[in-house]
Amino acid sequence: MTGVDIAPPEWSGRDDGPGPEHLRWHGAVSPYDGGAAPGACVLVGFRSDEGVRRNKGRPGAARGPATLRHALASTALARPVRLFDAGDVAVTGSDLEGAQQRLGAAVAGLLDAGHFVTVLGGGHEVAFGSYLGIARSAAVAAGARVGVLNLDAHFDLRDDAAPSSGTPFRQMAENEAAQGRSLNYAVLGIAQPGNTAALFSRAEALGVRYLLDEECGPSNLPAVESFVEEFLGSVDLVHLSVDLDVLPAAVAPGVSAPAAFGVGLEVVSRVCELVTVSGKLALFEVAELSPVLDIDNRTARTAARLIHQVVTGRTQPEPAT
Repeated sequence: MTGVDIAPPEWSGRDDGPGPEHLRWHGAVSPYDGGAAPGACVLVGFRSDEGVRRNKGRPGAARGPATLRHALASTALARPVRLFDAGDVAVTGSDLEGAQQRLGAAVAGLLDAGHFVTVLGGGHEVAFGSYLGIARSAAVAAGARVGVLNLDAHFDLRDDAAPSSGTPFRQMAENEAAQGRSLNYAVLGIAQPGNTAALFSRAEALGVRYLLDEECGPSNLPAVESFVEEFLGSVDLVHLSVDLDVLPAAVAPGVSAPAAFGVGLEVVSRVCELVTVSGKLALFEVAELSPVLDIDNRTARTAARLIHQVVTGRTQPEPAT
């Protein structure tokens, strides 16, 4: 498949017996060979630590895709769904930019084939590679309005000379401007102490809509839902990005920058649900899982739960036989 460097692994996990009543992810996922009918979910991994390293963070996210697959493998499915694994794009040496281009090529091909794409990161530099794919898709060429909804403690709009895990959304804004468009970018969960005044000013200059982490508690859920619904009303297609450092450190310790405050899982899950049921979700990614920093696989299990929720809510069921 175009853009992919490493073939998908063989999935395995707990097996309680034959039949759909015992189905788990490992029994539903097949290698993607390009022949799947439209409407399937296709996974693509992005093995990258380079963006985190450049951003002076704690490395480990390159092992994220393998760990996410392991966490998903024994997850039970309520119904059969069409799942495929296209393999991984990997950063070779320090060539982050080349890997992002290859990820973009893979994502564009899958979207144009009519599939729902789920990208397993990797540092949050994965977001720019995913964006390149949706920006180059046939749907965008035909005039579809794309919006990026990011659940994150950080804006990731840094003005660093070298692209990193802290720059992907600034890069998106620049790329959109070069195409004569404005980036439709919204963020939930921004931690004020983790973002300088310069980043808040840059967000304002770019028209970024955001809610602070302290505005995203369960008691404020109606305001969060209104924020998401307003965003959904402005787009045709959604690129949904979840940086796991948006979650409280007790829930997601296995990230480069654990959150001192964070947004609760029930709120993050509700946001994912609203986007999924809108019918506008084209691409979903999870970023920043660093297994070497995790505790009892807490972060991996939480990420797998979110992926399971979105994929089973978005993906067409297997046809009856």
